[in-house]
Amino acid sequence: MRYTQLRSFHNVANAGGFNAAAETFNISQPTLTAQVGALEDEFGVELFVKRGRRRELSDTGRQLLAITTRLFAEEAEALAFLSETRELRTGRLSISAVGPFHVTEMLAAFNQAYPGIELAVKIGNSTEVLDDLASYRCDVAVLAYIDEDDRLLTIPYRRHPVALFVRRDHRFADRSSIRLTELESEPMIVRELGSTTRRAFENALARTNTKPRLVMEIGSREAVREAVIRGLGISYVSEAEFVPDENLRLIPIEGAEVYTYAHVVVLKQREASRVITAFLTVVRGMREMFDAAARINRQARADRLP
Repeated sequence: MRYTQLRSFHNVANAGGFNAAAETFNISQPTLTAQVGALEDEFGVELFVKRGRRRELSDTGRQLLAITTRLFAEEAEALAFLSETRELRTGRLSISAVGPFHVTEMLAAFNQAYPGIELAVKIGNSTEVLDDLASYRCDVAVLAYIDEDDRLLTIPYRRHPVALFVRRDHRFADRSSIRLTELESEPMIVRELGSTTRRAFENALARTNTKPRLVMEIGSREAVREAVIRGLGISYVSEAEFVPDENLRLIPIEGAEVYTYAHVVVLKQREASRVITAFLTVVRGMREMFDAAARINRQARADRLP
């Protein structure tokens, strides 16, 4: 049985005869007759019976027509789905990220551009996010730090300064900035090992040979905040991820460049996927917008200098 034989039968049955089908679908009547005849011969069935000068569907033909109606309806649905997916009117994009801040603004921009695409987000640590990417459980990863890997396409997205935060009654609370060397022996609450914010902060401390006193290590950003509020020590955070609180004060670091970064990462072999390509285009556009705003701010600050 060939697809064209089923299609010919379906067209003849719907048109009400061979001549009508030939005119409707611009196919020669002998071709239709040959296709339907080959289908009948292959399976030893009679799909049409003669009623005078007309040929009408047999019982077998009527049952087969019900099947081909479902078959070609689903074919049309599949073609419509593929067409919409090609044009990004439908589909799905899954993202794994180490934190919600950057991925949320990316998804908001992507959803505005492609509202028909379903979005799924998973938050995990760096190892989990990379595992999701490598095993195809996600399409895109958003990471703070990434090692060189020939399998990966990495797009730098944004960077944010790391700042200290203290309880409102701490002696540093009224300061406009603080130098890292002032943190010598200061009780410090830190994130877990593997935290990219912790790595950036400790690298900066090492450059100044400063050693705070580690009093607690906590693997939750929210739990670190609570520990600081309770007066157990001070801590640090990316300015982009600091949630204002009447009990806390955020203090910039003076005289040292301490930053966290966000990178968008995909598998190079999947870069050509239309939905992934569309997401990367949105991300690159956002990065250009941020870079342009930063240039304007730098120029404005320079213009104010005497």
